[in-house]
Amino acid sequence: MLPVFRRARPACHAPRAMTNRRGPLVVFLAVLAALGCGGTPHARTVAHAEPPAPPLPRLPWETVRPVSPTIESQLVAITGGTVMTATGQVFEHGVVLMEDGRIRAVGAAADVTIPDGATVVDATGRYVTPGVIDTHSHMGVYAQPEVTAHDDGNEATAPVTAQVRAIDSFWPQDPALARALASGVTTIQVLPGSANLIGGAGETIHMHMGRSATEMEFPEAPDTMKMACGENPKRVYGGQDQFPSTRMGNVAGYRQAFQQAVEYGQSWAHWQEEQQVWQTSQDSWARHQASVMERVDSAAESESERVVEGEDAASTSDDDDVDDPGPAPTPPDRDFGLELLLGAIEGRVLVQMHCYRADEMARMIEISHEFGFRIQSFHHAVEAYKIRDLLASEDIAISTWADWWGFKVEAFDTIPENLALLTQAGVRGIVHSDSPMLTQRLAQEAGKAMTAGRERGIQITDDQALRWITANPAWALGIDDRVGTLAEGRIADVVVWSGAPFSVYTHADLVYVDGILEYDRARDGAAPITDFEVGMDLEEPGIPPTSGGAR
Repeated sequence: MLPVFRRARPACHAPRAMTNRRGPLVVFLAVLAALGCGGTPHARTVAHAEPPAPPLPRLPWETVRPVSPTIESQLVAITGGTVMTATGQVFEHGVVLMEDGRIRAVGAAADVTIPDGATVVDATGRYVTPGVIDTHSHMGVYAQPEVTAHDDGNEATAPVTAQVRAIDSFWPQDPALARALASGVTTIQVLPGSANLIGGAGETIHMHMGRSATEMEFPEAPDTMKMACGENPKRVYGGQDQFPSTRMGNVAGYRQAFQQAVEYGQSWAHWQEEQQVWQTSQDSWARHQASVMERVDSAAESESERVVEGEDAASTSDDDDVDDPGPAPTPPDRDFGLELLLGAIEGRVLVQMHCYRADEMARMIEISHEFGFRIQSFHHAVEAYKIRDLLASEDIAISTWADWWGFKVEAFDTIPENLALLTQAGVRGIVHSDSPMLTQRLAQEAGKAMTAGRERGIQITDDQALRWITANPAWALGIDDRVGTLAEGRIADVVVWSGAPFSVYTHADLVYVDGILEYDRARDGAAPITDFEVGMDLEEPGIPPTSGGAR
């Protein structure tokens, strides 16, 4: 609390702070002494209001994200097709109206008025859906063609590399990206590989074919973090006679990393408190100096001739006890990896975890409770059906395949009904790719998983299967308020399919991203050609195909 300044005093003495700091002003302070000790006719006490405490200082990672850019796109009306919204509604002869990057209206033809001047796209006999979203991609970091020069997905030099970011390896001219776009994919999550316990930050990419990685970032998407359990980390480091070489080593590594992040957060919280106290003292010191100078100036103007002989040269006031607080506290050293882990604990970073076995997923849920973070989605998760009740209660999404299995021991106990059983239990199921080949067929993969469930008596609807590649992955990436469904106000990521989207005979005819026609099969053929491919004879022997994947 600030001191009280009293104009009338029973005695006078020289102020400590000012005799040490402002000796040359002693004559002027003597005037103040006369004012303070000589007595005024009406002595009174004036209390200063205590100013509010300054806010806690901003932490270095609390940067303001750039807002979504303003998108200018044509007024387009897609009419006549079967519109599958992924919200439970299907319009047999529907209309999707979009302009300036957003969906303006969706509904039956009789309910949507098409404004004059709109470009009308006749989708009669075709299907219209939200853009496909792939939650697990290594395109751009394991770019095509598959050569060592493009091996940029795993920083396999330490089991915990939370400080690295997939976006810093991302190559926007990867030919696989254009092929994914031509298959109806409008958003992908690019992740580091699974060699490490904590592989680094993922990046959500919006499929505008850009010149740089930054141009392709999904605006305002939450940060994500890749983790991996099971065989991969213990194989990579155990094979080098390093830690971890066992599953218990894996878990010890997670605990150690998250404990360090907790302590890192505590060190910054302590600095914030110290900085706030220092700022309060600094503000008081600044007010004190200003007050002294104001008194000196006032006395010099009105009482310069009234220096009282025989009294102390200066008077004091309570706020003369304020001391200079000195330099500001030094903040802790920054650690970008621990900042990512701390973001997961604080809920700012969405954890995406590679994990196959049911028992390991259950263990990781326990670890998440221990350190206060949550897992947004388990990836691959071929045994998720065994703990589907636990996953539903924890609200954890499952990103998996329709039927990939058997390529290693932890992938052995796969069943094709996995997604159907998860959906039946209330878990958000997601069809992902982990492959530049499979990402071109995600709609067909969803159809396979839907059929597998129906054959076992689990009545998966077309809308539920569509959500496996649209709304549910949008939720896993924290962008479901903007993409993943066809609804008024959502980002205009829209695909016009040549037929039913789950059919093996169907192609993506038109792909809109932000309402901009990024792919037109009649115009672009099988896929747009990247700069990397210009001048190449792609039929020439020796040119690697765009296939494969890192699992």
